Amino acid sequence: MQVILGANGIIGEELAKELRSHYTKEIKLVGRNPTKVHTDDFLFKGDLLQATDVHKALENAKIAYLTVGLPYQSKIWLRDWPIIIKNVISGCKKNNCKLVYFDNTYAYPQDSKIQKEDTPLQPKGKKGEAKRIATELLLNAIKNKEINAVICRAPEFYGPGKTKGITNTLIFDALKTNKKPKVFLKDNVLRTFIYTPDASKAMALIGNTSDTYGQTWHLPCDDNRLTYKEIIEQISLQLDRKITYNILGVFILKIASFFNQNIRETKELLPRYNIDNIFDSSKFKNRFPDFKITSYQQGISNIIKDYKIR
Repeated sequence: MQVILGANGIIGEELAKELRSHYTKEIKLVGRNPTKVHTDDFLFKGDLLQATDVHKALENAKIAYLTVGLPYQSKIWLRDWPIIIKNVISGCKKNNCKLVYFDNTYAYPQDSKIQKEDTPLQPKGKKGEAKRIATELLLNAIKNKEINAVICRAPEFYGPGKTKGITNTLIFDALKTNKKPKVFLKDNVLRTFIYTPDASKAMALIGNTSDTYGQTWHLPCDDNRLTYKEIIEQISLQLDRKITYNILGVFILKIASFFNQNIRETKELLPRYNIDNIFDSSKFKNRFPDFKITSYQQGISNIIKDYKIR
């Protein structure tokens, strides 16, 4: 039995598909209101903030994947992430279950240095601090041999389906509703994004490879990074029409933050949109050289088709 804790998001759904295709027919989906991806998936309705729910959800599990997404509010992240990670560590320990933790880059410094697995956790904002606390709790559990676990880290998402992320929202969602796309701060700095189906496939592969545990892995991304200008040029090429867009500067975003909670909650991440963002996933590529990574050009094409953008 392999269990997905927090299974309703795009990562959990794609993960369930990949596990079913290549690793196991016994999949349990855990959440407050879980829904089946396959007709014979097991469902467990539970709250990851409740230790008893987590312990029960992990009964008979061999591998657990923590892919839960919390509401995008700093106070909730600071309050809930430490509780969730402690409950999951405890549940895995009790049930002798391996853990695959899906993490993001919020705890990394917001500078232009290349991000690698050994990049120090030096967050600048509250959400990053919440993720630092959670990660260090897990690293200590690994170090103390409480559980057998692995950390899978990914940069900003882009992708089809239910993918949520700043780029999907400001560019592809806008185009879908015939609005002008927007980008934060600059359109001429390099971005590293991960295609969401690739993230889930890579995480399933890591989780089902015994020698990957006890480590942190950056999930694979296309190294041929694009700027926002180049991304929109690629969209224009594929749609065979010129796409114009607006750049949201510091002043506009500061004003908007007074009226828009999502922008206000995103403020702590804005420095990374002012510089090149180089997320290095060479460790994964060296270990799994046959893994097929989706190019940005193909990923953009897939989103356009999925979103039915004309």
